Amino acid sequence: MTEEEIKAAFVTAFNRLVAERDEIIANAKLVRQTLCDTTALAEERAKLQQELAVLVEMTEKAVRENTRIAQNQEEYQKHYEGLVARYDAAKARFDEVTETISAKEAQSERLAGFIKRLKAQTEPMAVFDSQLWTSMVAYMTVGVDRELTVAFRDRTEVSV
Repeated sequence: MTEEEIKAAFVTAFNRLVAERDEIIANAKLVRQTLCDTTALAEERAKLQQELAVLVEMTEKAVRENTRIAQNQEEYQKHYEGLVARYDAAKARFDEVTETISAKEAQSERLAGFIKRLKAQTEPMAVFDSQLWTSMVAYMTVGVDRELTVAFRDRTEVSV
């Protein structure tokens, strides 16, 4: 498969996309709205942040009390380790939620760029445009039969 064949396949696939652009834009907006929504995750992150703050305060209080008041050190250690374990679990979930939010926001930005570029393209493309390729294509696969499939950033796949 040559570079020219790949470029020609992209032009053909993109022009098919342009032919159905209104429908594809509507679908991409819907995908962006549903898959990239971070409202529930942002709420969960805020609750986790509060929980982490409370756990830090509880841990600091336990340490202060242990230095001021004579306590059974075995019980103190058990209580302290329980607080640390709760903190570690909440922090791991906080980091996971934050990472998911970032990924969804990045996906939303990619889809917004995809929609913007597709809206701007009112006519079929005559020649390969590397900037359009970069902003529109997620990946391309070549089948055993040399059939090319272009996967666009909105998850639309066009076989050429």
